[in-house]
Amino acid sequence: MNQTREPIPFWARFFLKFADVCIFDAPGKPRFKVAWAVDIHKIATLFIIYAMMHHFQNFSTGAWVYLALHGIYGYCWLIKDFAFRDHQLNNKLSFIGFFNLYALLIAWYWLIPYLFLSRYVEPSGFVLFVAIALHTLGVVTMIAADGQRHWAMKYRTQSGLFTDGMCRYTRNPNYLGELMLYAAYALLAAHWLAWVIYAYMAIYFLARMKGKDHAISRHPGWADYKAQSGLLIPWRILNGRALYERWQEHSARAGTLEEAKG
Repeated sequence: MNQTREPIPFWARFFLKFADVCIFDAPGKPRFKVAWAVDIHKIATLFIIYAMMHHFQNFSTGAWVYLALHGIYGYCWLIKDFAFRDHQLNNKLSFIGFFNLYALLIAWYWLIPYLFLSRYVEPSGFVLFVAIALHTLGVVTMIAADGQRHWAMKYRTQSGLFTDGMCRYTRNPNYLGELMLYAAYALLAAHWLAWVIYAYMAIYFLARMKGKDHAISRHPGWADYKAQSGLLIPWRILNGRALYERWQEHSARAGTLEEAKG
């Protein structure tokens, strides 16, 4: 077994330690599942955004599109959570940790629709197209990735790397999906502060990705897997290498079948 682990950069260790101290290991008796906090946020978002629309009397086409995207995403999350919850969300928080989870992480997402609705932004048709496309691809990518991980962990008989399916060319397809869909909200808000919130979320996600690389690099085959996959971006898909590799695999299978027939 490979004993050399991927190092975690100092900034990532600091960020993860900060989250542990303030949220996951906060003082007090653990009483509340992380899933409860996240699910409440997902349920409430639809109603909070609609309340903002009512407060600002902003019922434009763009506002309804934003409500459909950001508001209904929470219910897509709930379907996933009920079907195959990430086991880490069953960890429990103290009251202080529960409060800090909102204060330091998830409540900031509600500022993005505020920036969009309070400023009466009117996105162009092209911006709406890009936002809806990003959001749709992001939701599908995130849920498909979480589903693959859940069922693979449930039914496989030995530990090891996930190197196929959604994880073949990116080691973090779930984070990729979430970053895509939240980019749609920041794009619609059209405000620098929305992108600051997005960057803050992305840095936290990146720290968790670095921590994950450190954890999974203990498994055999890590060096080869790292070489074929991106930390986040599936570069081999974007540069066409993945398509070429699939064509080679198809050609090899076809040649094997011809030999067997012969």
